[in-house]
Amino acid sequence: MIEIRFHGRGGQGAVTSAELLAVAAISEGRYAQAFPSFGPERRGAPVVAYARVDDRPIRLRTNIYHPDVVVILDPGLLEVANVLEGLKEGGTVVINTNKPVEELGIEGNFRVAVVDADRIAREVLGRPITNTTMLGALLKAVEIVSPSSLIEPLNKRFGRIASKNVEAFQRAYKETKVIQ
Repeated sequence: MIEIRFHGRGGQGAVTSAELLAVAAISEGRYAQAFPSFGPERRGAPVVAYARVDDRPIRLRTNIYHPDVVVILDPGLLEVANVLEGLKEGGTVVINTNKPVEELGIEGNFRVAVVDADRIAREVLGRPITNTTMLGALLKAVEIVSPSSLIEPLNKRFGRIASKNVEAFQRAYKETKVIQ
């Protein structure tokens, strides 16, 4: 089983990212679950979402305390929350940033993948909503599902603006740098 924890702010699409990943995994015949963890937060408040993907039925119904992957949609969260808490040794951090990895202060035995998701989202979508962009980065860093498996869920979820979300996803997949 692979467990992913998404950190973002309300309105960035962390919950949507987890849901789309789960739908793509299910479309491949795998088992998946996605769920948010937030209270009555408002737009801009920190939000956490979770996803699990496995080849066998998933019986767990708890938050993810020791993820294999942490996806950070808002790099500002590195300064206000311990977003890497519980990340398994050798796990992967996927982060939206335009800074060099050395400046991020990420310490530990982790793989790190970086992409300037804000820039891509602004250029393609016209706004800094990074959910689909970060999914491209995630799949570049960790082969959870085939990138092609996300196209149909993106089309269903976003309707008339789906093509822009697919473009943002594909650009991020190409532009993500994975540092071993």
